[in-house]
Amino acid sequence: MNKYSEIFGLDISKDVFDVYGSETGHDQFKNDEKGFVKFIKGLPESVLVVMEATGYYHYRLAQFLYKSGVCVSVVKPLSVERFIQMKIAKGKTDKSDSKAICEYGQMNDVPLYTALNEVQSECLQLFRLLDSYIKYRTASKNKLHGEET
Repeated sequence: MNKYSEIFGLDISKDVFDVYGSETGHDQFKNDEKGFVKFIKGLPESVLVVMEATGYYHYRLAQFLYKSGVCVSVVKPLSVERFIQMKIAKGKTDKSDSKAICEYGQMNDVPLYTALNEVQSECLQLFRLLDSYIKYRTASKNKLHGEET
């Protein structure tokens, strides 16, 4: 029925990412290049890795896995949240979220991720940097305006 030997659900945070394999269960890795390499070394052939879109945190790992030849799917967080709500799951932890993402990948036809090329990636980084500068400028203007009154 499923063309993948195993499906992995990933819940990604700033420092770590929790992994739940449909066959292997739960594990946790550091959210850095060493953690990425450690995770990929333990992967069997023909797997699917499913993760939520979480901005910068998912992007680095998705790009790494894609460039390493791993099938990756990045899904909308709202879809997974609704899936979890339908199951009436008790308690919300990173471990339970990674298991729910794994189950979501097993039960749904998830789209495969296509990595950005170098130019697209650089543009994305520049837009994010510009956005942070605009937010900083706005905060500075508001602070100055508050001091004047």
